[in-house]
Amino acid sequence: MEFGAILQNLKKGIYHPIYLLQGEEPYYIDEISNYIEKNVLTEAERGFNQTVFYGKDSDAMTIAESSMRFPMMANKQVIIVKEAQTLNKIEILASYAEKPLASTILVLNYKYKKLDSRTRLAKFIKKNGVIFTADKIRDYKLPDWINVYLAQRNFSITPQAAQILTSYLGTNLSKVANELNKLVIAVKDTNKITPEHIEKNIGLSKDFNIFELQNALGEKNIFKANQIIQYFGSNEKLNPIQKTTSSLYSYFSKIFKYHFLKDKSDRSAASQLGVHPYFVKDYVSAARKYSPTKLYEIIGILREYDMKSKGFGVSTMVNAAELQKEMIYKILH
Repeated sequence: MEFGAILQNLKKGIYHPIYLLQGEEPYYIDEISNYIEKNVLTEAERGFNQTVFYGKDSDAMTIAESSMRFPMMANKQVIIVKEAQTLNKIEILASYAEKPLASTILVLNYKYKKLDSRTRLAKFIKKNGVIFTADKIRDYKLPDWINVYLAQRNFSITPQAAQILTSYLGTNLSKVANELNKLVIAVKDTNKITPEHIEKNIGLSKDFNIFELQNALGEKNIFKANQIIQYFGSNEKLNPIQKTTSSLYSYFSKIFKYHFLKDKSDRSAASQLGVHPYFVKDYVSAARKYSPTKLYEIIGILREYDMKSKGFGVSTMVNAAELQKEMIYKILH
């Protein structure tokens, strides 16, 4: 079952006896589990009918026995197992999962892993409950995720602002959601978030960031690229070389890929490159300035400086700021 469908059912009061929430993305697992924890029972009912276990501090038999109890002065009891992936002998719960109580809602938060689908426990949960697998979001899908998240709160965001957040916050959805919530609270004069709002409220420069560096390199704007990399050197904590090499590797790899697309229409290119359609024109322009041969060389340069940033083949006297400047020079010349 999908995340949205699970939440929609919960809000309608449609409950299942067991929820296995598993996978690499903890954000969705926390959202479902927290909703159940805060909304299924009233505050008065929780005292006797809601129990939270932690996998490493609990045992499966105790959880199974607790799940078989009937609620007191309520229609349901809620049992939440956090860090269920650390629960010893979790397979013991299979006997309960085979015939779960309709009056119990058992939630297993199995983060960063997946329960083996071949086990009896997984098979019984699939038959009698809900299995939700939260996969890690791909970086190219994050701008769309940001748009949807904000739209649900009656806000929107410019493509440039979404790209800045994507470049600097990565794909940790809990972190991204936290920063978006700050912006929603801070932005009172408009319901559209811009790069200026991000600079003012989060501290990410609207002019000197990895997204603008990509644009400068794509345009072969030597002056602007040097300005930005100089800024990076004076703010190494916020702009580590590893983040620069990783982002530029992704950027130039997409330009390289564009050269060999059979269908170069905007819609097709956006889909195949994994970028927002708004930015396809930038990749088209960059592809005109960089031949496949030069792009192959640039990808090699980025690999070289990624290794150097980790101490391979470079003197310990050379700092990251100098490495970044040298790397950008080689890319542009």
